[in-house]
Amino acid sequence: MENFEKKTAEYLLQINAIKLQPSNPFTWASGWKSPIYCDNRKTLSFPEIRSYIRDSFAAMIKDLYPGAEMIAGVATGAIAHGALVADALGLPFIYVRSGAKEHGLGNQIEGYFKEGQKVVVIEDLISTGGSSLNAVTALRESHCDVMGMVAIFTYEFKKATDAFVSNNCRLNTLSNYSVLVDTALKTGYIGQTEVETLKKWRVDPAGWS
Repeated sequence: MENFEKKTAEYLLQINAIKLQPSNPFTWASGWKSPIYCDNRKTLSFPEIRSYIRDSFAAMIKDLYPGAEMIAGVATGAIAHGALVADALGLPFIYVRSGAKEHGLGNQIEGYFKEGQKVVVIEDLISTGGSSLNAVTALRESHCDVMGMVAIFTYEFKKATDAFVSNNCRLNTLSNYSVLVDTALKTGYIGQTEVETLKKWRVDPAGWS
């Protein structure tokens, strides 16, 4: 697991899938000012990194969720990664929209599944956990047995940690905010002063700005 965390962080920094700008913050859709921006969709454009994430997810699922019968991707960011992992494991794949379609069959879950199937959910990014757990709820309401969720990266917000606990959903990630900041410091991507800023933001992202 430790190897996954460091290597994944190095890859994300290498291709600027994660950008750290403590002195020039980004603005999130929520209105929060943030010294970090994460776009894991970039990993799909780099075959070596895309394959590494696929293989790491597959190894994690084999180890932690050996009884998995299906892979579900969270739309839209994790659809491609989920399909790649399902293919590597030889398992069926479905994906979960943020809400039911307003046309056609009105599906929120796309693909074929049976009630009671054991599902592992793939996500690209965990922030507050709201949209990720919305997918878990949709699967459970459709009588799927959600074993847990695996994601590329988590900001490690307490709000998200508490949300996963309260929803009785196990979460495992390839890397996380703490490892990313440590890796960025060791590689010279940022300095110690910026590390302190990044740590303060993570404790209170809403109030930091």
